[in-house]
Amino acid sequence: MSRGNVRRVNIKGMDQILIDLKPRRCDADVFINTGVDVTNLVEYINKKKEEGYHYTYFHAFVLALAKTIYNRPKLNRFVQNRHMFEHTDVVIAFVAKVEFNDHAKELMLQIPINPDETLDSLSNKIREKVEAIRNKKNKTKEKGANSAIEIVGKLPNLIRVPLIGLIKLMDKWGILPKSLQEDNLYFSSALVTDIGSLQSDSIYHNNANFGTSSSMTAIGEIRDKVVAKDGKEKIIKSCNFGINFDERIADGFYMIKSFKLLEYILNNPELLEQRADTKIEIDK
Repeated sequence: MSRGNVRRVNIKGMDQILIDLKPRRCDADVFINTGVDVTNLVEYINKKKEEGYHYTYFHAFVLALAKTIYNRPKLNRFVQNRHMFEHTDVVIAFVAKVEFNDHAKELMLQIPINPDETLDSLSNKIREKVEAIRNKKNKTKEKGANSAIEIVGKLPNLIRVPLIGLIKLMDKWGILPKSLQEDNLYFSSALVTDIGSLQSDSIYHNNANFGTSSSMTAIGEIRDKVVAKDGKEKIIKSCNFGINFDERIADGFYMIKSFKLLEYILNNPELLEQRADTKIEIDK
C-alpha cells in the first residue's frame, strides 16, 4: 500500500494536542482483551463446509474486521509526522509460514478487501495466496518488503543500522518507495494474527512506530465456555480477541461501538455473504 492510497484528514484541536503529547504510536497504545460468543459462527462455518465450501474461521474473522472498518472509517486512520491520514482502501495484513515447523520461513502478506468482497471471494483469495507460497516452499521468490528484508537483514551493522534509520525517516515523510511497502505488514489498515490455530489463547501484540497500521488483533482459540443465562447454565463457543489500537485515531466511545459492531457481525454470520462495504446499523 503506497501513500497514493491515503489522504490527509483535518482534525479537532484536542485531537492534535493529543498527537503532540504522544507523538509516537507506541506511546498511544491501548489494549483490550475480551471474549466473543461465536456459537452462531461455528454453526455457520460447519454448515457451509457440509455444503462444500472451504471457509475457515480466520477467513470469517478477516472479513468481519474489514466490514467493521468499512462501517467505522476512523479505524482506517493513522498518524504520521504529527498529521492524521486515512486509507482510501482496506487492506488486512498477516504473516504466513511456508511450512509448519520452528525453522520455516515466514512471509508477510497483504490482502486487499474490495468493497464488493464476500466471504466466498475472500476465502478463495486468501487460500490461493497462502497455498502459492507453501507449494513453492523455499523456492519461493520473494518480492517487495519480503525480498528487501532478506537483503538488508544480512548487511553488517555499519551499513544496516544507518540504512534502517534512513528507511524510517523516509517513512516519516511519506516518501518510502512503493516496493518497500508491497506486502509489508506495517502498511495496511490492520494487522491480524491467528494464534488460535496454534491452540493458544489471545495475547497483546504491540503496535509499531513504523508504517500506517494503527491496530493489531490477535485471535485466540475457539473454546467451550460455560455461561449463566436466565438462571440456567449453557455451553457456548467463545473466542478471545486481544486488540491493540492507537488511541489518537478515535476516542474510546468510537472504539467500543466499533468492537460491538464486530461482535454483532460475528453473531450474525450471514452478513458475511453481503458486500464488505454494506452499511450495518445496530443502534436501536
